[in-house]
Amino acid sequence: MSASAPTVYFDAWLRPHRSLNPRGVACVLALAAVPGFILGLVFLSLGAWPVSGFLGLDVALLWLAFRLNNRAAREAERVRLSETELTVDRHAVDGKAEHWSFQPNWLRVVLDDPPKPESRLLLSTHGRSLAIGTFLPPAERLEVADALRDALRRWRGPRL
Repeated sequence: MSASAPTVYFDAWLRPHRSLNPRGVACVLALAAVPGFILGLVFLSLGAWPVSGFLGLDVALLWLAFRLNNRAAREAERVRLSETELTVDRHAVDGKAEHWSFQPNWLRVVLDDPPKPESRLLLSTHGRSLAIGTFLPPAERLEVADALRDALRRWRGPRL
Protein backbone atom coordinates (compact mmCIF):
# COMPACT_ATOMS: atom_id res chain seq x y z
CA MET A 1 0.00 0.00 0.00
CA SER A 2 1.61 3.28 -1.04
CA ALA A 3 0.99 6.55 0.72
CA SER A 4 0.02 9.39 -1.57
CA ALA A 5 2.11 12.54 -1.58
CA PRO A 6 0.70 15.33 0.59
CA THR A 7 -1.16 18.09 -1.21
CA VAL A 8 0.76 21.35 -1.52
CA TYR A 9 -1.45 24.45 -1.75
CA PHE A 10 1.32 27.03 -2.02
CA ASP A 11 5.04 26.77 -2.64
CA ALA A 12 7.09 29.84 -3.50
CA TRP A 13 10.71 30.88 -3.35
CA LEU A 14 11.06 34.59 -2.58
CA ARG A 15 14.30 36.15 -3.79
CA PRO A 16 15.48 39.75 -4.18
CA HIS A 17 15.35 41.03 -7.75
CA ARG A 18 18.60 41.99 -9.44
CA SER A 19 18.39 43.88 -12.72
CA LEU A 20 21.83 42.86 -14.00
CA ASN A 21 23.05 39.34 -14.55
CA PRO A 22 26.82 38.60 -14.36
CA ARG A 23 27.27 39.35 -18.05
CA GLY A 24 25.58 42.75 -17.63
CA VAL A 25 27.83 43.53 -14.66
CA ALA A 26 30.88 42.68 -16.79
CA CYS A 27 29.65 45.01 -19.55
CA VAL A 28 29.14 47.90 -17.12
CA LEU A 29 32.57 47.36 -15.60
CA ALA A 30 34.13 47.27 -19.08
CA LEU A 31 32.33 50.47 -20.06
CA ALA A 32 33.75 52.13 -16.95
CA ALA A 33 37.24 50.62 -17.25
CA VAL A 34 38.03 51.32 -20.93
CA PRO A 35 37.69 55.13 -20.79
CA GLY A 36 39.50 55.17 -17.45
CA PHE A 37 42.34 53.12 -18.91
CA ILE A 38 42.67 55.42 -21.94
CA LEU A 39 42.61 58.53 -19.73
CA GLY A 40 45.13 56.87 -17.43
CA LEU A 41 47.51 56.38 -20.35
CA VAL A 42 47.09 60.04 -21.33
CA PHE A 43 47.85 61.24 -17.79
CA LEU A 44 50.73 58.78 -17.55
CA SER A 45 52.27 60.17 -20.76
CA LEU A 46 51.94 63.70 -19.35
CA GLY A 47 53.82 62.67 -16.21
CA ALA A 48 50.78 62.76 -13.92
CA TRP A 49 51.06 59.08 -13.01
CA PRO A 50 49.16 59.30 -9.66
CA VAL A 51 45.98 60.17 -11.58
CA SER A 52 46.11 56.75 -13.28
CA GLY A 53 45.77 55.03 -9.92
CA PHE A 54 42.72 57.07 -9.00
CA LEU A 55 41.12 56.27 -12.35
CA GLY A 56 41.56 52.57 -11.55
CA LEU A 57 40.26 53.06 -8.03
CA ASP A 58 36.80 54.09 -9.22
CA VAL A 59 36.49 50.90 -11.30
CA ALA A 60 37.63 48.82 -8.30
CA LEU A 61 35.01 50.48 -6.09
CA LEU A 62 32.34 49.89 -8.72
CA TRP A 63 33.35 46.22 -8.88
CA LEU A 64 33.15 45.99 -5.06
CA ALA A 65 29.67 47.56 -5.06
CA PHE A 66 28.43 45.03 -7.63
CA ARG A 67 30.00 42.17 -5.68
CA LEU A 68 28.27 43.21 -2.45
CA ASN A 69 24.98 43.67 -4.32
CA ASN A 70 25.19 40.19 -5.84
CA ARG A 71 26.10 38.74 -2.44
CA ALA A 72 22.90 40.21 -1.00
CA ALA A 73 20.96 38.53 -3.82
CA ARG A 74 21.71 35.12 -2.27
CA GLU A 75 19.10 35.77 0.42
CA ALA A 76 15.98 33.65 -0.11
CA GLU A 77 12.81 32.52 1.64
CA ARG A 78 10.66 29.51 0.86
CA VAL A 79 7.02 29.68 1.89
CA ARG A 80 5.14 26.38 1.65
CA LEU A 81 1.56 25.51 2.61
CA SER A 82 0.87 21.77 2.79
CA GLU A 83 -2.04 19.77 4.18
CA THR A 84 -0.70 20.02 7.73
CA GLU A 85 1.29 23.24 8.10
CA LEU A 86 2.67 26.43 6.63
CA THR A 87 6.46 26.55 6.77
CA VAL A 88 8.88 29.38 6.14
CA ASP A 89 12.54 28.59 5.53
CA ARG A 90 14.83 31.62 5.42
CA HIS A 91 18.34 31.39 3.98
CA ALA A 92 20.44 34.43 4.90
CA VAL A 93 23.38 35.84 2.97
CA ASP A 94 25.84 34.44 5.52
CA GLY A 95 24.49 30.90 5.04
CA LYS A 96 22.44 30.88 8.24
CA ALA A 97 19.13 29.05 7.83
CA GLU A 98 16.02 29.57 9.95
CA HIS A 99 12.77 27.60 9.97
CA TRP A 100 9.28 28.51 11.17
CA SER A 101 6.16 26.38 11.20
CA PHE A 102 2.57 27.61 11.55
CA GLN A 103 -0.74 25.82 11.95
CA PRO A 104 -2.83 27.26 9.06
CA ASN A 105 -6.23 27.24 10.81
CA TRP A 106 -5.60 30.52 12.63
CA LEU A 107 -3.03 32.05 10.32
CA ARG A 108 -3.64 35.57 8.98
CA VAL A 109 -1.79 37.25 6.13
CA VAL A 110 -1.45 40.97 6.94
CA LEU A 111 -0.38 43.67 4.46
CA ASP A 112 -1.52 47.23 3.79
CA ASP A 113 -3.63 47.52 0.63
CA PRO A 114 -2.27 49.28 -1.33
CA PRO A 115 1.14 48.48 0.12
CA LYS A 116 3.56 51.30 0.84
CA PRO A 117 7.35 50.92 0.62
CA GLU A 118 7.52 50.54 4.40
CA SER A 119 4.61 48.04 4.58
CA ARG A 120 5.52 44.63 5.90
CA LEU A 121 4.02 41.33 4.81
CA LEU A 122 3.21 39.54 8.06
CA LEU A 123 2.12 36.02 8.89
CA SER A 124 0.28 36.33 12.22
CA THR A 125 -1.15 33.72 14.56
CA HIS A 126 -1.68 33.46 18.32
CA GLY A 127 0.03 36.77 19.06
CA ARG A 128 3.17 36.04 17.05
CA SER A 129 4.10 37.55 13.73
CA LEU A 130 6.75 36.85 11.14
CA ALA A 131 7.68 39.33 8.40
CA ILE A 132 8.44 37.70 5.06
CA GLY A 133 9.60 39.11 1.74
CA THR A 134 11.10 42.23 3.29
CA PHE A 135 13.42 42.55 0.28
CA LEU A 136 10.54 42.51 -2.24
CA PRO A 137 9.10 45.70 -3.74
CA PRO A 138 5.57 46.60 -2.53
CA ALA A 139 3.79 45.32 -5.67
CA GLU A 140 5.43 41.90 -5.38
CA ARG A 141 4.64 41.72 -1.66
CA LEU A 142 0.99 42.31 -2.58
CA GLU A 143 1.11 39.52 -5.19
CA VAL A 144 2.56 37.10 -2.64
CA ALA A 145 0.00 38.14 -0.03
CA ASP A 146 -2.91 37.65 -2.45
CA ALA A 147 -1.61 34.26 -3.63
CA LEU A 148 -1.06 33.11 -0.05
CA ARG A 149 -4.54 34.27 1.03
CA ASP A 150 -6.04 32.39 -1.91
CA ALA A 151 -4.09 29.24 -0.97
CA LEU A 152 -5.29 29.53 2.64
CA ARG A 153 -8.91 29.87 1.40
CA ARG A 154 -8.51 26.69 -0.64
CA TRP A 155 -6.88 24.95 2.33
CA ARG A 156 -9.75 25.95 4.63
CA GLY A 157 -12.44 25.13 2.07
CA PRO A 158 -14.27 21.83 1.80
CA ARG A 159 -12.02 18.91 0.93
CA LEU A 160 -13.52 16.19 -1.18
